Amino acid sequence: MNTVTASTTIDVRAIAPRERHTTIFATFRALGPGDAVEIVSDHDPKPLRDQFQAEAAGNFSWVDLERGPAVWRVSILKLARPHGAGGCCGVCGGGA
Repeated sequence: MNTVTASTTIDVRAIAPRERHTTIFATFRALGPGDAVEIVSDHDPKPLRDQFQAEAAGNFSWVDLERGPAVWRVSILKLARPHGAGGCCGVCGGGA
């Protein structure tokens, strides 16, 4: 079982660009409600935030920790959100 803690950090500078968002979303899905992942990047992670808003709206909180110009750091918190009437939020990895 993959265990993720609140102190998980992903430095995307060490990950191939085509694998970055996949790695971040896989890590986010493995988080428990109330846990967070910190992302460290060499560029503004706006495209990642846009993707989170499109795919995980209402399931996360985004906090800018550092805003360049050399390093950007953000914390993405997984919110506790119950599954609705037999449906799955699609982000947590759980099923209805």
